[in-house]
Amino acid sequence: MKPADKHYKFINSKTGYVIYYHSISSAHTAEQIKTELQEIKARVAIQYKIYLETVYWEQFEDDVNV
Repeated sequence: MKPADKHYKFINSKTGYVIYYHSISSAHTAEQIKTELQEIKARVAIQYKIYLETVYWEQFEDDVNV
């Protein structure tokens, strides 16, 4: 199993704060990644009791060299 190498942060657009981080294996197809990110977005919005449209995600690079 490949390690997760695509990292995403979920951001509250009203505050600009990152409210959740998630990693996904690059072995997934683009459609699978998008579907998973939409599911996570919905869970995060419910958890923080904010509107779904208020949450968005961005991919970021992991700069930690191990």
